[in-house]
Amino acid sequence: MELPPSLRHAVDRALDGIALSDLKRAADRLSQRYRAEVRDGRFHLSDDLAARAYLATRLPATFAAVRSGMEAVAEALPGFAPVTALDVGAGPGTALWAASDCWASLDDALLIEGSPAIRAVGETLSRGAAPARIEWRAGDAAGDLPGLAPRDLVTLAYVLDELAEPARDRLVDRLWNLTAGTLLIVEPGTPAGWARIVRARDRLIAAGAHLVAPCVHGAACPLAAPDWCHFSRRVARSRLHRQAKGAEVPWEDEKFVYIAASRQPAARPEARIIAPPWNAGNGRIGFKLCAGDGTRTERILGKRDGTAFKAARRLGWGDGLTLPGPSDA
Repeated sequence: MELPPSLRHAVDRALDGIALSDLKRAADRLSQRYRAEVRDGRFHLSDDLAARAYLATRLPATFAAVRSGMEAVAEALPGFAPVTALDVGAGPGTALWAASDCWASLDDALLIEGSPAIRAVGETLSRGAAPARIEWRAGDAAGDLPGLAPRDLVTLAYVLDELAEPARDRLVDRLWNLTAGTLLIVEPGTPAGWARIVRARDRLIAAGAHLVAPCVHGAACPLAAPDWCHFSRRVARSRLHRQAKGAEVPWEDEKFVYIAASRQPAARPEARIIAPPWNAGNGRIGFKLCAGDGTRTERILGKRDGTAFKAARRLGWGDGLTLPGPSDA
């Protein structure tokens, strides 16, 4: 996946003239903070250089993850056409760009971000975004978020990992109250990120939300450590992206986990693939599935399964599907 051309050009302009050595040092510091999930009272994006290092090294991957979650929402709710949006912990406006790329209906977006540095960068970038009305506000995701009205689409991307558990719970509850249509929460695809999503999932189910994606049921999550639910999206790297990260290959795989909940029920697949399919030998394909009855199963498909086998050969990690019973073909 690549950034939309208008966003890519805006990022290029924002990074023009910055010394590569400075960008690499800032990117290294930023990566260390993210990997360690540091919570020291400081913003990860605490200054202008850190904000611009984020554009070079993290924006493409977070865009891909958020956009993938929105694709799943659009597939499950084909009639959902959000006009208004709220993004909390907006960073440089990643969810705004992803939402406007996914839904042409989007017209009015409110973005809340606590870091002055990344908020300033985001405001500049968003001048080229599609919605007619875009408002940025300073705000603390761990606070009460007063004075807000419900919006059709509410997003929270890569924010829960920066908060203590009580603040996470309050924020999930508050955002669901502000959701007129669909709430999308995205986290890093780590065991810790999955645990945060499971906790948010439980709270949303208890509040009466309809799960849209990726879950195919509203029962307790059947996965248990050391397994965890996560997804992957391949991201194209620009030349500067590779240089800033000291990377050689022109792509990276962003692992993420998400939950989407709606005020209305959605069409959901019977099962979803929750691990890379494997070669089971003798022309057979193996799948680990989260099934509609709330169970986790493993199924093998062989050539004698006919149409289902042919369709399954095109599927991968994260895809929804309907399969016949286990086969020994």
